Amino acid sequence: MIDTDIKRVSLFGREGIKVFAERPSSIKDFFKNTVSKHGNKDALYLDDDKITYKEIDEKSDRLIASLQSKYGIKKGDRIATLLGNSFEFAIIVMACVKSGTIMVPVNTKLRTPEVAFVLSNSRPKVLLCDQDLLPVVEDCKKNFQAAEPYTRSIVSIGEKTTDYDSLAGLLAEQNPLIDVEVNELDPAFILYTSGTTGRPKGAVISHINVIHSVMHYQRAFKGDENVRSILAVPFFHVTGLVARFLQSVYIGGSMLIIKKYQNEKYIKQSYDYKINVQSNVPTIYAMMATSPLLEEYSFDFVKRVGFGGSPIYQHTLEMLKRIFPNATLHNVYGATETTSPTTIMPDHYPMSKASSVGLPVETADIMVIDTNDRELGPNQEGELLIKGPMVIGGYWENPEANKTSFVDGYWRSGDIAKIDEDGFVYILDRKKDMINRGGEKIFSIEVEDVLKKHSDILEAAVVGVPDEIYGERVKAFVVSDSLNEQDQEAIRSYCAQHLARFKIPEFYEFIDELPKNASGKVLKHQLRI
Repeated sequence: MIDTDIKRVSLFGREGIKVFAERPSSIKDFFKNTVSKHGNKDALYLDDDKITYKEIDEKSDRLIASLQSKYGIKKGDRIATLLGNSFEFAIIVMACVKSGTIMVPVNTKLRTPEVAFVLSNSRPKVLLCDQDLLPVVEDCKKNFQAAEPYTRSIVSIGEKTTDYDSLAGLLAEQNPLIDVEVNELDPAFILYTSGTTGRPKGAVISHINVIHSVMHYQRAFKGDENVRSILAVPFFHVTGLVARFLQSVYIGGSMLIIKKYQNEKYIKQSYDYKINVQSNVPTIYAMMATSPLLEEYSFDFVKRVGFGGSPIYQHTLEMLKRIFPNATLHNVYGATETTSPTTIMPDHYPMSKASSVGLPVETADIMVIDTNDRELGPNQEGELLIKGPMVIGGYWENPEANKTSFVDGYWRSGDIAKIDEDGFVYILDRKKDMINRGGEKIFSIEVEDVLKKHSDILEAAVVGVPDEIYGERVKAFVVSDSLNEQDQEAIRSYCAQHLARFKIPEFYEFIDELPKNASGKVLKHQLRI
């Protein structure tokens, strides 16, 4: 039976999508509501600094007014960012969602060729960049012709520079603000995810996607303005952007920003700021477990602990129960394409369900299908399909991906799952050839393509190997007539020219040939043994 506050509509050309009948009209709308109710409240903390909702509101207005005046920014234009966790990131987010522009947060860990692709594909009108990352942009400008037109309008975040406008300078200007009408179907963000072809795909996240995701979190966790959360994952990930920041904005909570994770600092600040909602990738909890500081503080004020993004080990779960004795523990499963949560573990569940990722969020329709796209029954294993208002309308200018990734209104997750007789979802395997290193998603084919371009490598196959801290690490099997174990460092250096650091294989095994079936397909399951 469907709740009376949920109805079915047509959305993104898909029929029968469940939506909340009463909901904000846009991210701009719920931010305005929060400013009205909690304007003078501290919204964000960073080290010894803080910023209120009213200050974010005023600064984001000044920023977009300056961008409109100086760069001709208008609704539908893309604004790219290459910056880490900061107040400035939050200000830019709100400037974009209030002006109808589309923010393209670029992963700061990407190498120049990867950044160049994102810029050339999304075609931003302006790029706002951390000062220490300007050399990456300069490299794009010089060496990647397709990206060069989108590196001409740069705003530097940091100390004033003679070569670029500065964010501080734009915030100091007094320009007239052009008010823009924003509705729920307007795109808000383009987040790039790894693709099986080796090229990232731009997931277009609309306002209605975010609205339902923050409402799902609020309703599942009963969040309110008393929530104090912490951002230790990157702001540019869907988890940092939606599950942490915009969720905190929606409920009027306060959030502590961590620029770079440091174990002892994280633990101490969690205690000092009385962070009562902890939500992280399991890697961070595993790192916390190694610190003796945990014995010095009582975290009995923590109400909820969430985790997701990669497998969690049993001993880590036991540690969480011990360190956070009064908290409920929640596994959360989702993806960039589902704007974060698809399933959330409820407050109470029998221990027989402990390995589940929880129940579908309220407006989700899910099913498990076989290889012939036929729906399977309870406890039968197959691919998980997801439908709902939190699922993206499609990928940015990628008709092929849109054609293959969606079927009958459902998004193909590629994850192997089962749903039990009580509706609890179990993820049994992950997307084909995907490696999950501490929450960072790595498609092996992308790494293999780089290795195969090495002049001395004949063949290569990349798999994930289990690791108690990161969940998985990257391992490469290499076939070569001239390379051996002594050349590992040279291969790593070569990969570093083309791949983000977290994608570079950490382990290498040199073999005579890759195991293959009769049709020539590499049998990776044999390599994982």
